[in-house]
Amino acid sequence: MRIISGTARGTKLYTLEGLETRPTLDRVKEALFNIIFNKIQDAVVLDLFSGSGAVGLEFASRGAEKVYLCDNSKKACEIIEKNIKKTHLENKVKLYNLDFKEAINKTKNQIFDIIYLDPPYKTDFIKIAINEIIKNKMITEETLIIAETDEVEKVLMQIENIKEIELESKRKYGRANILFLKKISGKEE
Repeated sequence: MRIISGTARGTKLYTLEGLETRPTLDRVKEALFNIIFNKIQDAVVLDLFSGSGAVGLEFASRGAEKVYLCDNSKKACEIIEKNIKKTHLENKVKLYNLDFKEAINKTKNQIFDIIYLDPPYKTDFIKIAINEIIKNKMITEETLIIAETDEVEKVLMQIENIKEIELESKRKYGRANILFLKKISGKEE
């Protein structure tokens, strides 16, 4: 796994051993960043289930102003810390070793341009995170929420029940489905 583009381009990243995390494949990451490339410069980004930090650090490398990384695992945060140092992106990145709900609470006064959600598969964390983010008024109609899942139908049904959010588009890359979500214009929380 590596940083694909930007100031840290080509930097090989440390990864977590074992089955606890499921890193976003470089080809999926590259496709994702090709789609959203014009939204990254100077963006404030929240990567809520960071794993090795690869996606969040890609945002920072490509010109995001500030990237908030969060992972509940102490081991994951140790790897992320090493990757932050290796990419020399310390001034752009803030790392939280917290449960995602605690991290949302910690960052609730921040409006985000992009929120990336790639929780462990087979959980309801996407729905829960989006509900918490809306409740804490952390998004605007310009915010892009990106969710990665292998249970696309389940997640789409759950999102359908969140009246403030709509699906903008979706893409499939092997097992991974990427959903692009937006706040519905004019909807109050």
